[in-house]
Amino acid sequence: MYFVSACLVGENCRYDGNNSYSKRVTEFLSDKEYIAMCPEELGGLTTPRAPSSFIGGTGEDVLLGSAKIIDADKKERTREFIKGAERSLSAIRERGITHAILKERSPSCGVREVYLKGKRVEGMGVTAALFTRESIVILSDEEI
Repeated sequence: MYFVSACLVGENCRYDGNNSYSKRVTEFLSDKEYIAMCPEELGGLTTPRAPSSFIGGTGEDVLLGSAKIIDADKKERTREFIKGAERSLSAIRERGITHAILKERSPSCGVREVYLKGKRVEGMGVTAALFTRESIVILSDEEI
């Protein structure tokens, strides 16, 4: 069973109210069990919402308390991103899920790249970093 970023299977939960539907991901999952969730919505953020970016580090740094997430309206959203990551992890634990497919470059789900002060940098989103701490195998939608 897989955890998958809900936007990848067509749910309109991206910050802009759209989705990031991936034919490759849905074909990969066609014969597998999965749950689709959006960590940002689980954390209490609305759709649509202002886009968010890291300040002072990436997902692991947020979990360590040394970085923040600020949205384009200059509101701090760190708490919501952590809450969404924790709720996503709870869903995984409840179901015994060991694998996840996450949306690259998302401040929640980025596997290899995220945005730091609006620029693409190497690093993980908050949910991806928490999953990694818990030994969940994570794949980027771009490597499926």
